[in-house]
Amino acid sequence: MVSNTDKKGYLSVQDLVVEYRSGGETVQAVNHISFELPGGRSLGLVGETGAGKTTTAKSIMRILPDHATQKVEGVIEYDGTDILKISEAEMQKVRGGKISMIFQDPMTALNPVKTVGEQIAEGLKVHQGLDKVKARAKAIEMLNTVGISEDRVDEYPHQFSGGMKQRVVIAIALACNPELIIADEPTTALDVTIQAQVLELIKKLQAERGTSMILITHDLGVVAQICDDVAIVYAGEIVEKGTLEEIYDHPMHPYTEGLFGAIPELSKDVDRLSPVPGLPPDPTSLPEGCYFAPRCPYATDACREKHFDLEKVSGSHYVRCIKKEQEG
Repeated sequence: MVSNTDKKGYLSVQDLVVEYRSGGETVQAVNHISFELPGGRSLGLVGETGAGKTTTAKSIMRILPDHATQKVEGVIEYDGTDILKISEAEMQKVRGGKISMIFQDPMTALNPVKTVGEQIAEGLKVHQGLDKVKARAKAIEMLNTVGISEDRVDEYPHQFSGGMKQRVVIAIALACNPELIIADEPTTALDVTIQAQVLELIKKLQAERGTSMILITHDLGVVAQICDDVAIVYAGEIVEKGTLEEIYDHPMHPYTEGLFGAIPELSKDVDRLSPVPGLPPDPTSLPEGCYFAPRCPYATDACREKHFDLEKVSGSHYVRCIKKEQEG
């Protein structure tokens, strides 16, 4: 990825490993993920459900479930500080103040017994020390920012549609002017029209505020609209990463090719899409070699025996595949 450690809001994730304990078995959720995100840029983490994208985000926010988390290793540096090593009191200043998260389902992210105004104001009181009157005024301003009129500030989440709830969640995330936003599939529960409106809103607010962003999604079309850089995640590891142009113009990993092949093209008349065959591996029993080998049309014996590292292709383009070595 592009490196710019002098810019405020620089995030560096190095060799992140997360394991859960479930039913007496070890779930290898994240396996040595590394990436960098300079201030002001946006990164798309793309992959199927269960790839480890949300676990990576929760590791950055330090909100992994205590009862199920068995291991968290690696380094997550934000503005030069390893946030895995600071105290919970220090992390509370970072969480919401410097780094905010837009959660996937607004129904579970919002408190049903508090008004939307109270929920936006809560973070403002904690992180900016605003009194009740000023926090309410700021909450109204944030509602206006996301396209909700101020006369709805005292309404409850159940009085809003799905798209409006997601706008409220975005308002909460942006209220304290964070330097980094993590958006975890923010449009999954929305219909296509509302999805487009929410994506346009996120893109506009990010541009206006110069905020960095990590967008978690399985939709490469969404990434193309918003992101500068892309990391393709499979079975808890990054299999390909680079700038938007590098990944979209020259996809190299068979999994990346498969994701693109599953996208419908308006210019082609086909009876069926071309999904990636098979299912992701069981995270409690990962294959010995390449994790994608059982689904890969190019797999060789070497792929089933050896686990490959991310290797540089060109510029900031990296891929984890023997095809790169053979072509090189």
